[in-house]
Amino acid sequence: MGSVRSSLGRRSGSDRPEMWTKHTLNPYSPPRRGPTMRFVSWNVNGLRAAIRKGIDAYFEDLGADVMMLQETRTLEEQLPKDWRWPESWTVTLHPAEKKGYSGVATATNGSHTVLSKGKGGELDPSDLEGRVLVCEIGGVVCINTYLPSGSNKDERQRFKEGWMEEWRQFIRPYVDDDRPVVVCGDLNIAHTEDDIWNPKGNAKNSGFLPHERAWFTELLNDGWVDAFRTAVGEGNKIYSWWSNRGQARAKDRGWRIDYFLLNEAASAAMVDCTIVRQGGIDVSDHAPVVLDLDL
Repeated sequence: MGSVRSSLGRRSGSDRPEMWTKHTLNPYSPPRRGPTMRFVSWNVNGLRAAIRKGIDAYFEDLGADVMMLQETRTLEEQLPKDWRWPESWTVTLHPAEKKGYSGVATATNGSHTVLSKGKGGELDPSDLEGRVLVCEIGGVVCINTYLPSGSNKDERQRFKEGWMEEWRQFIRPYVDDDRPVVVCGDLNIAHTEDDIWNPKGNAKNSGFLPHERAWFTELLNDGWVDAFRTAVGEGNKIYSWWSNRGQARAKDRGWRIDYFLLNEAASAAMVDCTIVRQGGIDVSDHAPVVLDLDL
């Protein structure tokens, strides 16, 4: 589906639709450090459900100039009819062919240009699962990605691994681009032991398999910079996703699988990258990841 521009912003007060929950703005959002361009990447675990849970408040609170969402699981016409994207925003949804599954969306405060959808290759060349959306915003190339999850079933794990390699080849030319290039999304891999609670217990689980971690290392060897790890350094175990089981989020037993990867031009402009751990705690099982660039 192509870009659409909304004519109405979020409502407030007595005009707020009853389906919206009462929501207190999140006090944990990182302050801006000077005049920066702010990018937010967030797996929302279903956009329609996130709307019911009050995601509209986070558009305002996070202060994003660019919001890249994953696992949207919706078509434009399936969104609540009495809800609108924030006024002045341009939104491109790239849904999966299968309803209620996968999908990504890029929303910008202002205009953007869609450069491509999908990664090409032999596995899902038409991107029927709605996993890659490339846009240019103010001279910055943004590659919004929702990498497939694996499972204990060999067939789906093989699909994930083949998809990973095709996607790596797809993004490789961008690493040498003179423009700032921002790759972001839910990549469904925890790279190092710093990125996962209980690494030994998860060593045989998809998302932390030795060859998946080695693939991620090769991705960085291609020239991509892990923005968050660069910002916080090694040895800090900070996560972006928690299972809904066993009070994992309350106990902070999570995985860092949501990333910003930067080429040299974008890395040189990085001011900060943070995971808003408490952000959207009532919206998704993932936390928003925030990147500020001085462009």
